[in-house]
Amino acid sequence: MFIDGANLYAAARALGFDIDYKRLRDGFAAEGRLVRSFYYTALVEDQEYSPIRPLVDWLDYNGYTMVTKPTKEFTDASGRRKIKGNMDIELAIDVMEMAEHVDHILLFSGDGDFRRLVEAVQRKGVRVSVISTVRSQPPMVADELRRQADNFIELQDLAPNIARVHHHREPMNAGQDNVHQGGPTLYDPDDRM
Repeated sequence: MFIDGANLYAAARALGFDIDYKRLRDGFAAEGRLVRSFYYTALVEDQEYSPIRPLVDWLDYNGYTMVTKPTKEFTDASGRRKIKGNMDIELAIDVMEMAEHVDHILLFSGDGDFRRLVEAVQRKGVRVSVISTVRSQPPMVADELRRQADNFIELQDLAPNIARVHHHREPMNAGQDNVHQGGPTLYDPDDRM
C-alpha cells in the first residue's frame, strides 16, 4: 500500500467521510499478503502544534511506514507566502524499489503525475490498483492515471469498510434541557484516530 496522504485526505473529505486507518490496513491485509503500508506526508516544522502530528504518530506506532519531510516556505510572484510539500518523488522511488518484491501495488492517489510510475511498474509485471474517486466534484483522480491502472477502486465504494465511525454521547444534562439533545458533544473521548 502506498498512500499519498494529502491526496487521500482530500478525496475522503470531498466524499464526506474520515478514514479509519486501522480498518483500512486490516481490510486490505485480509485480502492477501500485505508486505508494507507506506504513508507519505509533508510536515510543517517550527509550528507549536501540527494538526496532522497525532495521525502521523498513531500511524507510525500501528504498522505504517511513515515517510515525511518538512514543508518548504516561499513567496510567490505576487508576494504571497506559500507552503510546498510534495512527496511524489519519495513515493515513486519506494514503489520502484518495492516492485521486485510484490505482485500487486495499491496506490492511494489520484495524482496524474503517477501515470508514468504505474506504467513503469506494470512493465515489471506488477499489477497496480489505484484508489481514489470520480464521484467528487471535481473528480479527484486524473483520467490518465485511472486509465493506466490495471484496476480502479472507487473510494466511496470502500467507505462502509474504511470510514471512521463517530460515537456521540448525550450531554450530562440531557434530560434537563433540550438545547443539546441528540447532538454531538464538544468533547468525545472516542473521537480519536
